[in-house]
Amino acid sequence: MTSKAKNLKKRIFDIIQIGNGKDFVSKFFDVFIALVILVSLSATILSTFSEFKKYEAILEVIELVSVIIFTIEYVLRLWTANYLYPKKKGISSRLAFIFSASGIIDLITFFPYYLPIVFPAGAVAFRIFRVIRILRLFKINTRYDAFNVILDVLKEKRKQIFSSVVMVLILMVASSLCMYSLEHEAQPDKFKNAFSGIWWSTSTLLTIGYGDIYPVTVGGKIMAIIISFLGVGMVAIPTGIISAGFVETYTRINRIVFKEEEKPLHFVTSVMVKDHPWNGKQVSEIVMPPETILVIVIRDDEEILPDGDTVLQEDDVLIFAAKRFDENQGMNLSEITIKDEHEWIGAPLRKLDISRQALVVMIKRRGKIIIPKGDTIIKAGDELVMYTNKYQKE
Repeated sequence: MTSKAKNLKKRIFDIIQIGNGKDFVSKFFDVFIALVILVSLSATILSTFSEFKKYEAILEVIELVSVIIFTIEYVLRLWTANYLYPKKKGISSRLAFIFSASGIIDLITFFPYYLPIVFPAGAVAFRIFRVIRILRLFKINTRYDAFNVILDVLKEKRKQIFSSVVMVLILMVASSLCMYSLEHEAQPDKFKNAFSGIWWSTSTLLTIGYGDIYPVTVGGKIMAIIISFLGVGMVAIPTGIISAGFVETYTRINRIVFKEEEKPLHFVTSVMVKDHPWNGKQVSEIVMPPETILVIVIRDDEEILPDGDTVLQEDDVLIFAAKRFDENQGMNLSEITIKDEHEWIGAPLRKLDISRQALVVMIKRRGKIIIPKGDTIIKAGDELVMYTNKYQKE
């Protein structure tokens, strides 16, 4: 492949991936695909209304155009898969994309449209796969911190959530057996066997209260009251676990992005310049110094919690934390919040009355990270991260 062809391929990869705010074409592509998905789903919904039967031809054209767009996009993603999986070569990178969760969702969004050509009898059944397209919107949303927080909480609390779900299932089976014993003779048509009460226990424990099956005996009603109380507690357990996970995660994020007013910080920041060797690489591919970890990436004023698949981009602000910090090294990081009427307000950085042992390494201003220069003006509300070498002689 020629150099020009490689550059074109890399540019196409950058466009079809989730773009950053400074790449207009890539961001436009994200918006365009999102609109195509929404229009396609709208057409699918409208096709179920009898009032829109007269527009059936137009809706079919919309469906055809959207499928063509999804097909072209899938082919381009397959073609540029070697940039998405740089450690894999040739067909292995394409197979990795095909069998990835993202690749499977992308394939299902358009492939069922072609199946009726081979299996005409199953045309109606294949239409259900069109709803899968809405899952593609999550791919765009993964760029934002709120969605990453949800995934991180579910990942961190998966064992506790699984345990609570198992407890609910055990209680469902136990309540079904108890209700069968109490209600079988009175309602043999409703509680036919030990598992016939599963639907009742499900609707009761999960507080649905469907009402098609209910106890009529005194013992059954008492048991139903007990199960209802237990159901409220059982459902509250996973809810509490997830809620606590959100609180812990957001507390950690707030701590990471330097929101404490007076606290020593053991963090290091770095800005991705254009020629940085990490530019365009996944976090899993970079080699960081020992005992350090990349805790957050600030991109276009958004805070991203990185994982192994996060691709670093130009102008990203990387914040590292040390797993261990030796206080005897004679240096520390601390933060100073500039309050109203502070004497530094309005002064350039080079004129600040600070020791030569101290250095302002970063300024956080209204959610933005500023790498300071000598002529940077200090403003009210600025949060200055300062490096101090405690043992250096003036």
